[in-house]
Amino acid sequence: MKISASRIAKVSLIFIGAAACAANAQHTAPVSAPAIILASPESVGFSTERLERLHAAMQEIVERKKEIPGMVTILARHGRVIDYRAYGVSDIASNTPMSKDAIFRAFSMTKPVTGAAMMILYEQGKWLPSDPISKYIPEFANLKVAKGLDASGNIIVEDPVHAPTMAELMTHTAGFTYGFFAPGPVDKAYNAAGVLHSKSLQDMIDKLSKLPLAYQPGTKWNYSVSMDIQGYIIEKLSGQSLPDFMRDNIFQPLGMKDTGFYVPAEKRSRFVTNYRLNAQGVMAIDNSLMGDYDKQPTLPSGGGGLVTTAQDYYRFAQMLGNGGELDGVRILAPATVHLMGSNHLAPNLLTGEFGVGAQIMRPGMGYGYDCAVEYDPALANLVGGAGTFFWDGAAGTWFWIDPANDVVFVGMIQRMMDATSPNAQYLSRPLVYQALVHPEK
Repeated sequence: MKISASRIAKVSLIFIGAAACAANAQHTAPVSAPAIILASPESVGFSTERLERLHAAMQEIVERKKEIPGMVTILARHGRVIDYRAYGVSDIASNTPMSKDAIFRAFSMTKPVTGAAMMILYEQGKWLPSDPISKYIPEFANLKVAKGLDASGNIIVEDPVHAPTMAELMTHTAGFTYGFFAPGPVDKAYNAAGVLHSKSLQDMIDKLSKLPLAYQPGTKWNYSVSMDIQGYIIEKLSGQSLPDFMRDNIFQPLGMKDTGFYVPAEKRSRFVTNYRLNAQGVMAIDNSLMGDYDKQPTLPSGGGGLVTTAQDYYRFAQMLGNGGELDGVRILAPATVHLMGSNHLAPNLLTGEFGVGAQIMRPGMGYGYDCAVEYDPALANLVGGAGTFFWDGAAGTWFWIDPANDVVFVGMIQRMMDATSPNAQYLSRPLVYQALVHPEK
Protein backbone atom coordinates (compact mmCIF):
# COMPACT_ATOMS: atom_id res chain seq x y z
CA MET A 1 0.00 0.00 0.00
CA LYS A 2 1.25 3.43 -0.78
CA ILE A 3 1.76 6.33 1.61
CA SER A 4 -1.19 8.59 0.97
CA ALA A 5 -1.37 12.25 1.86
CA SER A 6 -4.13 11.55 4.33
CA ARG A 7 -1.99 9.03 6.18
CA ILE A 8 0.90 11.46 6.40
CA ALA A 9 -1.50 14.09 7.71
CA LYS A 10 -2.27 11.79 10.63
CA VAL A 11 1.41 11.48 11.45
CA SER A 12 1.31 12.36 15.13
CA LEU A 13 -0.94 9.52 16.24
CA ILE A 14 0.61 6.97 13.92
CA PHE A 15 4.14 8.01 14.84
CA ILE A 16 3.66 7.62 18.57
CA GLY A 17 2.25 4.12 18.35
CA ALA A 18 4.67 2.92 15.71
CA ALA A 19 7.71 4.38 17.44
CA ALA A 20 6.87 2.38 20.52
CA CYS A 21 6.53 -0.70 18.35
CA ALA A 22 9.87 -0.04 16.68
CA ALA A 23 11.53 0.43 20.06
CA ASN A 24 10.47 -3.09 20.97
CA ALA A 25 11.38 -4.62 17.61
CA GLN A 26 14.36 -6.50 19.06
CA HIS A 27 11.96 -8.41 21.29
CA THR A 28 9.83 -9.55 18.36
CA ALA A 29 10.06 -13.23 17.51
CA PRO A 30 11.73 -13.87 14.14
CA VAL A 31 9.27 -13.90 11.27
CA SER A 32 9.21 -16.88 8.95
CA ALA A 33 9.09 -15.32 5.51
CA PRO A 34 6.26 -16.83 3.49
CA ALA A 35 7.07 -18.42 0.16
CA ILE A 36 6.45 -16.06 -2.72
CA ILE A 37 3.26 -16.97 -4.59
CA LEU A 38 2.96 -15.07 -7.82
CA ALA A 39 -0.14 -12.99 -8.45
CA SER A 40 -1.49 -12.34 -11.91
CA PRO A 41 0.06 -9.23 -13.48
CA GLU A 42 -3.39 -8.25 -14.72
CA SER A 43 -4.76 -8.29 -11.16
CA VAL A 44 -2.64 -5.23 -10.36
CA GLY A 45 -2.78 -3.44 -13.69
CA PHE A 46 0.19 -4.98 -15.51
CA SER A 47 0.16 -6.74 -18.88
CA THR A 48 1.63 -10.24 -18.97
CA GLU A 49 2.32 -9.86 -22.66
CA ARG A 50 4.16 -6.57 -22.28
CA LEU A 51 6.24 -7.88 -19.36
CA GLU A 52 7.85 -10.23 -21.86
CA ARG A 53 9.79 -7.20 -23.08
CA LEU A 54 11.44 -6.96 -19.67
CA HIS A 55 12.25 -10.68 -19.68
CA ALA A 56 13.68 -10.54 -23.21
CA ALA A 57 15.94 -7.59 -22.39
CA MET A 58 17.29 -9.10 -19.17
CA GLN A 59 17.78 -12.47 -20.88
CA GLU A 60 19.68 -10.83 -23.71
CA ILE A 61 22.05 -9.19 -21.24
CA VAL A 62 22.93 -12.44 -19.45
CA GLU A 63 23.25 -14.41 -22.69
CA ARG A 64 26.13 -12.07 -23.47
CA LYS A 65 28.07 -13.43 -20.46
CA LYS A 66 30.79 -10.88 -21.14
CA GLU A 67 28.37 -8.30 -19.72
CA ILE A 68 26.48 -9.88 -16.81
CA PRO A 69 26.70 -13.63 -16.00
CA GLY A 70 23.47 -13.88 -14.02
CA MET A 71 20.60 -12.01 -12.46
CA VAL A 72 17.54 -12.34 -10.21
CA THR A 73 14.66 -9.84 -10.41
CA ILE A 74 11.47 -9.30 -8.41
CA LEU A 75 8.60 -6.98 -9.38
CA ALA A 76 5.63 -6.30 -7.10
CA ARG A 77 2.66 -3.99 -6.99
CA HIS A 78 0.29 -3.40 -4.06
CA GLY A 79 2.51 -5.78 -2.09
CA ARG A 80 1.84 -8.67 -4.48
CA VAL A 81 4.77 -10.19 -6.38
CA ILE A 82 3.87 -10.56 -10.05
CA ASP A 83 7.27 -11.37 -11.55
CA TYR A 84 10.17 -13.30 -10.03
CA ARG A 85 12.88 -14.54 -12.38
CA ALA A 86 16.39 -15.98 -12.32
CA TYR A 87 18.56 -15.54 -15.41
CA GLY A 88 21.95 -16.88 -16.47
CA VAL A 89 24.51 -18.48 -14.17
CA SER A 90 25.88 -17.89 -10.69
CA ASP A 91 29.33 -19.15 -11.68
CA ILE A 92 30.79 -19.06 -15.18
CA ALA A 93 33.39 -21.83 -14.80
CA SER A 94 30.91 -24.44 -13.56
CA ASN A 95 28.00 -23.04 -15.59
CA THR A 96 25.85 -23.31 -12.45
CA PRO A 97 22.36 -21.98 -13.21
CA MET A 98 21.35 -18.93 -11.22
CA SER A 99 18.89 -19.79 -8.44
CA LYS A 100 16.26 -17.51 -6.97
CA ASP A 101 17.77 -17.97 -3.50
CA ALA A 102 21.29 -17.01 -4.60
CA ILE A 103 23.18 -14.78 -2.16
CA PHE A 104 24.64 -11.57 -3.60
CA ARG A 105 26.97 -8.84 -2.40
CA ALA A 106 24.72 -5.86 -1.69
CA PHE A 107 27.61 -3.38 -1.50
CA SER A 108 26.05 0.12 -1.44
CA MET A 109 22.51 -1.24 -1.24
CA THR A 110 23.58 -1.63 2.39
CA LYS A 111 23.21 2.14 2.72
CA PRO A 112 19.38 2.29 2.75
CA VAL A 113 19.36 -0.52 5.35
CA THR A 114 21.71 1.55 7.51
CA GLY A 115 19.38 4.50 6.89
CA ALA A 116 16.42 2.48 8.15
CA ALA A 117 18.42 1.48 11.23
CA MET A 118 19.16 5.14 11.87
CA MET A 119 15.49 6.01 11.47
CA ILE A 120 14.56 3.36 14.05
CA LEU A 121 16.79 5.21 16.51
CA TYR A 122 15.34 8.53 15.33
CA GLU A 123 11.88 7.23 16.28
CA GLN A 124 13.25 6.37 19.70
CA GLY A 125 14.31 9.99 20.22
CA LYS A 126 18.01 9.17 20.03
CA TRP A 127 19.00 11.88 17.52
CA LEU A 128 17.71 14.82 15.48
CA PRO A 129 18.71 15.91 11.96
CA SER A 130 19.79 19.33 13.25
CA ASP A 131 22.19 17.87 15.84
CA PRO A 132 25.92 18.28 15.21
CA ILE A 133 27.58 14.93 14.52
CA SER A 134 30.00 15.67 17.34
CA LYS A 135 27.14 15.32 19.82
CA TYR A 136 27.39 11.57 19.22
CA ILE A 137 31.05 11.41 18.15
CA PRO A 138 33.04 13.74 20.46
CA GLU A 139 36.16 12.90 18.49
CA PHE A 140 34.70 15.05 15.68
CA ALA A 141 34.40 18.18 17.84
CA ASN A 142 37.45 19.85 16.26
CA LEU A 143 37.17 18.81 12.62
CA LYS A 144 38.79 21.19 10.15
CA VAL A 145 38.10 21.77 6.45
CA ALA A 146 40.67 21.49 3.66
CA LYS A 147 41.22 24.88 2.06
CA GLY A 148 44.07 24.14 -0.35
CA LEU A 149 47.73 23.20 -0.45
CA ASP A 150 50.79 25.13 0.67
CA ALA A 151 54.02 25.39 -1.32
CA SER A 152 55.18 22.06 0.07
CA GLY A 153 51.99 20.25 -0.92
CA ASN A 154 50.60 20.04 2.60
CA ILE A 155 46.88 20.57 3.18
CA ILE A 156 45.91 24.01 4.48
CA VAL A 157 42.90 23.84 6.79
CA GLU A 158 40.29 26.24 8.10
CA ASP A 159 37.43 26.04 10.57
CA PRO A 160 34.06 24.83 9.31
CA VAL A 161 31.51 27.59 8.80
CA HIS A 162 29.21 25.38 10.86
CA ALA A 163 29.67 22.03 12.52
CA PRO A 164 28.52 19.24 10.19
CA THR A 165 25.07 17.99 11.16
CA MET A 166 23.36 14.63 11.29
CA ALA A 167 21.16 15.63 8.34
CA GLU A 168 24.30 16.34 6.33
CA LEU A 169 25.74 13.00 7.39
CA MET A 170 22.57 11.29 6.13
CA THR A 171 22.79 13.05 2.75
CA HIS A 172 26.51 12.92 1.80
CA THR A 173 26.85 16.67 2.34
CA ALA A 174 28.79 16.75 5.65
CA GLY A 175 32.24 17.07 4.07
CA PHE A 176 33.49 13.46 4.18
CA THR A 177 34.75 11.54 1.16
CA TYR A 178 35.57 7.92 0.27
CA GLY A 179 39.18 8.04 -0.80
CA PHE A 180 38.87 6.43 -4.22
CA PHE A 181 36.33 8.39 -6.29
CA ALA A 182 38.41 11.57 -6.64
CA PRO A 183 42.15 12.37 -6.84
CA GLY A 184 41.98 15.30 -4.41
CA PRO A 185 44.35 15.82 -1.49
CA VAL A 186 41.81 14.75 1.14
CA ASP A 187 41.12 11.52 -0.77
CA LYS A 188 44.85 10.88 -0.87
CA ALA A 189 44.99 11.49 2.89
CA TYR A 190 42.17 8.95 3.41
CA ASN A 191 44.14 6.36 1.45
CA ALA A 192 47.37 7.12 3.28
CA ALA A 193 45.58 6.72 6.62
CA GLY A 194 43.91 3.47 5.50
CA VAL A 195 40.44 4.66 6.50
CA LEU A 196 38.65 1.85 4.64
CA HIS A 197 41.11 -0.70 6.01
CA SER A 198 40.62 0.17 9.66
CA LYS A 199 40.64 -2.60 12.26
CA SER A 200 37.29 -1.54 13.72
CA LEU A 201 34.69 1.21 13.55
CA GLN A 202 36.39 2.95 16.47
CA ASP A 203 39.71 2.78 14.63
CA MET A 204 38.01 4.33 11.58
CA ILE A 205 36.54 7.16 13.69
CA ASP A 206 39.94 7.82 15.28
CA LYS A 207 41.50 8.16 11.83
CA LEU A 208 38.73 10.39 10.48
CA SER A 209 38.98 12.68 13.50
CA LYS A 210 42.52 13.56 12.44
CA LEU A 211 41.68 14.20 8.78
CA PRO A 212 40.13 17.36 7.33
CA LEU A 213 36.73 17.52 5.69
CA ALA A 214 36.95 17.75 1.90
CA TYR A 215 34.69 20.81 1.69
CA GLN A 216 32.60 23.13 3.83
CA PRO A 217 29.57 21.22 5.19
CA GLY A 218 26.46 21.63 3.07
CA THR A 219 28.23 23.10 0.04
CA LYS A 220 28.68 19.91 -2.02
CA TRP A 221 27.26 16.41 -2.47
CA ASN A 222 30.09 13.91 -2.24
CA TYR A 223 29.75 10.12 -2.04
CA SER A 224 31.48 9.15 1.16
CA VAL A 225 32.02 7.07 4.28
CA SER A 226 29.01 8.80 5.87
CA MET A 227 27.03 5.55 6.19
CA ASP A 228 30.00 3.79 7.77
CA ILE A 229 30.09 6.63 10.29
CA GLN A 230 26.36 6.04 10.84
CA GLY A 231 27.18 2.41 11.61
CA TYR A 232 29.40 3.62 14.43
CA ILE A 233 26.65 5.95 15.70
CA ILE A 234 24.15 3.08 15.63
CA GLU A 235 26.47 1.08 17.85
CA LYS A 236 26.93 3.97 20.29
CA LEU A 237 23.23 4.84 20.52
CA SER A 238 21.95 1.28 20.74
CA GLY A 239 24.64 -0.41 22.80
CA GLN A 240 24.76 -3.22 20.22
CA SER A 241 27.13 -4.04 17.40
CA LEU A 242 25.88 -2.94 13.98
CA PRO A 243 25.33 -6.56 12.82
CA ASP A 244 23.38 -7.38 16.00
CA PHE A 245 21.24 -4.24 15.82
CA MET A 246 20.30 -4.88 12.21
CA ARG A 247 19.62 -8.54 12.93
CA ASP A 248 17.36 -7.84 15.91
CA ASN A 249 15.53 -4.81 14.54
CA ILE A 250 15.33 -5.42 10.79
CA PHE A 251 16.42 -8.84 9.54
CA GLN A 252 14.73 -11.15 12.04
CA PRO A 253 11.46 -9.18 12.29
CA LEU A 254 11.19 -9.13 8.48
CA GLY A 255 12.23 -12.75 7.96
CA MET A 256 15.39 -11.77 6.05
CA LYS A 257 17.04 -15.08 6.84
CA ASP A 258 19.95 -14.83 4.40
CA THR A 259 21.01 -11.23 5.03
CA GLY A 260 24.03 -10.29 7.12
CA PHE A 261 27.67 -9.26 6.98
CA TYR A 262 29.06 -12.69 6.10
CA VAL A 263 28.03 -15.98 4.51
CA PRO A 264 28.18 -18.95 6.90
CA ALA A 265 29.61 -22.26 5.71
CA GLU A 266 26.22 -23.92 5.22
CA LYS A 267 25.18 -21.20 2.74
CA ARG A 268 28.40 -20.84 0.74
CA SER A 269 27.07 -22.95 -2.13
CA ARG A 270 24.46 -20.25 -2.79
CA PHE A 271 26.96 -17.38 -2.73
CA VAL A 272 27.41 -16.13 -6.30
CA THR A 273 30.83 -15.64 -7.83
CA ASN A 274 31.62 -11.97 -8.28
CA TYR A 275 33.24 -10.71 -11.49
CA ARG A 276 34.98 -7.76 -13.06
CA LEU A 277 35.84 -7.21 -16.73
CA ASN A 278 39.64 -7.27 -16.86
CA ALA A 279 42.00 -5.36 -19.17
CA GLN A 280 41.80 -8.16 -21.73
CA GLY A 281 38.02 -7.85 -21.90
CA VAL A 282 37.50 -11.15 -20.06
CA MET A 283 35.20 -11.66 -17.09
CA ALA A 284 37.52 -12.38 -14.14
CA ILE A 285 36.71 -13.27 -10.54
CA ASP A 286 36.86 -10.22 -8.28
CA ASN A 287 36.80 -10.34 -4.47
CA SER A 288 38.95 -7.26 -3.96
CA LEU A 289 36.42 -4.88 -2.43
CA MET A 290 35.19 -6.72 0.68
CA GLY A 291 37.06 -10.02 0.68
CA ASP A 292 35.53 -13.48 1.06
CA TYR A 293 32.68 -12.76 3.51
CA ASP A 294 33.63 -15.94 5.37
CA LYS A 295 33.37 -14.52 8.89
CA GLN A 296 31.83 -11.65 10.82
CA PRO A 297 33.98 -8.60 9.97
CA THR A 298 35.76 -6.55 12.61
CA LEU A 299 34.84 -3.48 10.54
CA PRO A 300 31.14 -3.98 9.66
CA SER A 301 30.45 -1.53 6.85
CA GLY A 302 27.17 0.35 7.02
CA GLY A 303 28.07 1.72 3.61
CA GLY A 304 28.63 -1.54 1.76
CA GLY A 305 29.04 -4.66 3.90
CA LEU A 306 25.85 -6.69 3.54
CA VAL A 307 25.11 -9.85 1.61
CA THR A 308 21.51 -10.70 0.78
CA THR A 309 19.12 -12.45 -1.57
CA ALA A 310 16.61 -10.90 -3.94
CA GLN A 311 13.73 -12.11 -1.76
CA ASP A 312 15.28 -10.80 1.45
CA TYR A 313 15.95 -7.38 -0.03
CA TYR A 314 12.49 -7.33 -1.55
CA ARG A 315 11.04 -7.82 1.91
CA PHE A 316 13.05 -4.85 3.18
CA ALA A 317 12.01 -2.70 0.21
CA GLN A 318 8.37 -3.73 0.44
CA MET A 319 8.37 -2.80 4.12
CA LEU A 320 9.41 0.70 3.11
CA GLY A 321 6.89 0.66 0.26
CA ASN A 322 4.18 -0.19 2.77
CA GLY A 323 5.09 2.79 4.90
CA GLY A 324 7.21 0.82 7.36
CA GLU A 325 5.22 -2.40 7.87
CA LEU A 326 5.24 -5.90 6.39
CA ASP A 327 3.14 -8.94 7.24
CA GLY A 328 1.91 -7.38 10.47
CA VAL A 329 5.40 -6.35 11.65
CA ARG A 330 6.00 -2.61 11.86
CA ILE A 331 9.59 -1.40 11.63
CA LEU A 332 8.96 2.32 11.03
CA ALA A 333 6.07 4.76 10.98
CA PRO A 334 4.77 6.07 7.62
CA ALA A 335 5.92 9.60 8.42
CA THR A 336 9.44 8.36 9.11
CA VAL A 337 9.61 6.51 5.80
CA HIS A 338 8.34 9.66 4.10
CA LEU A 339 11.12 11.67 5.75
CA MET A 340 13.73 9.11 4.71
CA GLY A 341 12.49 9.04 1.11
CA SER A 342 12.14 12.81 0.57
CA ASN A 343 14.70 15.06 -1.09
CA HIS A 344 16.84 17.00 1.40
CA LEU A 345 19.25 18.65 -1.03
CA ALA A 346 19.11 22.39 -1.66
CA PRO A 347 18.57 23.55 -5.26
CA ASN A 348 22.19 24.68 -5.61
CA LEU A 349 23.27 21.02 -5.23
CA LEU A 350 20.87 19.81 -7.95
CA THR A 351 22.77 21.19 -10.92
CA GLY A 352 24.22 18.00 -12.42
CA GLU A 353 27.63 18.78 -10.94
CA PHE A 354 27.44 16.13 -8.23
CA GLY A 355 26.80 12.41 -8.36
CA VAL A 356 28.32 8.95 -8.53
CA GLY A 357 28.11 6.43 -11.34
CA ALA A 358 24.75 6.71 -13.09
CA GLN A 359 23.21 8.67 -10.21
CA ILE A 360 23.50 12.39 -10.94
CA MET A 361 21.93 14.92 -8.60
CA ARG A 362 19.95 17.25 -10.86
CA PRO A 363 16.58 19.00 -11.19
CA GLY A 364 13.95 16.37 -10.39
CA MET A 365 16.40 13.97 -8.70
CA GLY A 366 17.90 14.59 -5.28
CA TYR A 367 18.86 12.66 -2.19
CA GLY A 368 17.02 11.71 0.97
CA TYR A 369 18.39 9.90 4.00
CA ASP A 370 20.72 7.22 2.61
CA CYS A 371 18.86 6.92 -0.70
CA ALA A 372 18.29 8.86 -3.93
CA VAL A 373 14.88 10.45 -4.54
CA GLU A 374 13.02 11.28 -7.75
CA TYR A 375 10.89 14.13 -6.51
CA ASP A 376 9.94 15.06 -10.11
CA PRO A 377 10.69 12.13 -12.45
CA ALA A 378 9.66 13.93 -15.64
CA LEU A 379 11.98 16.84 -14.84
CA ALA A 380 14.78 14.30 -14.32
CA ASN A 381 13.87 12.51 -17.59
CA LEU A 382 12.84 9.38 -15.72
CA VAL A 383 9.72 7.27 -15.79
CA GLY A 384 7.78 6.37 -12.65
CA GLY A 385 5.96 8.12 -9.85
CA ALA A 386 6.93 11.26 -7.94
CA GLY A 387 8.63 10.33 -4.69
CA THR A 388 10.31 7.18 -6.03
CA PHE A 389 13.37 6.42 -3.91
CA PHE A 390 16.15 3.98 -4.68
CA TRP A 391 19.84 3.10 -4.75
CA ASP A 392 22.24 0.58 -6.26
CA GLY A 393 25.42 -1.35 -5.49
CA ALA A 394 28.92 -1.62 -6.92
CA ALA A 395 28.26 -5.11 -8.30
CA GLY A 396 25.22 -3.91 -10.24
CA THR A 397 22.42 -4.60 -7.77
CA TRP A 398 19.57 -2.09 -7.78
CA PHE A 399 16.12 -1.44 -6.40
CA TRP A 400 13.43 1.20 -6.40
CA ILE A 401 10.30 1.95 -4.40
CA ASP A 402 7.56 3.96 -6.13
CA PRO A 403 4.95 4.98 -3.54
CA ALA A 404 2.81 6.84 -6.10
CA ASN A 405 2.26 3.71 -8.20
CA ASP A 406 2.83 1.28 -5.30
CA VAL A 407 5.55 -0.52 -7.26
CA VAL A 408 8.66 -2.22 -5.82
CA PHE A 409 11.44 -3.64 -7.97
CA VAL A 410 14.65 -5.45 -6.95
CA GLY A 411 17.44 -6.55 -9.29
CA MET A 412 20.47 -8.56 -8.20
CA ILE A 413 23.55 -9.10 -10.38
CA GLN A 414 27.20 -10.00 -9.80
CA ARG A 415 29.48 -7.83 -11.90
CA MET A 416 31.49 -4.85 -10.70
CA MET A 417 30.19 -1.90 -12.67
CA ASP A 418 32.39 0.17 -14.99
CA ALA A 419 32.01 2.26 -18.12
CA THR A 420 31.44 -0.86 -20.25
CA SER A 421 28.63 -2.28 -18.11
CA PRO A 422 25.12 -2.50 -19.48
CA ASN A 423 22.83 -0.19 -17.56
CA ALA A 424 20.36 -2.85 -16.44
CA GLN A 425 19.06 -0.56 -13.71
CA TYR A 426 17.86 2.22 -16.00
CA LEU A 427 16.99 -0.16 -18.84
CA SER A 428 14.58 -1.97 -16.52
CA ARG A 429 12.62 1.19 -15.64
CA PRO A 430 10.82 1.82 -18.96
CA LEU A 431 10.43 -1.92 -19.47
CA VAL A 432 8.52 -2.18 -16.19
CA TYR A 433 6.35 0.90 -16.63
CA GLN A 434 5.45 0.21 -20.25
CA ALA A 435 3.80 -2.93 -18.90
CA LEU A 436 1.77 -1.01 -16.29
CA VAL A 437 -1.18 -0.41 -18.60
CA HIS A 438 -3.88 0.06 -15.96
CA PRO A 439 -2.28 2.10 -13.15
CA GLU A 440 -5.73 2.86 -11.76
CA LYS A 441 -6.09 -0.75 -10.55
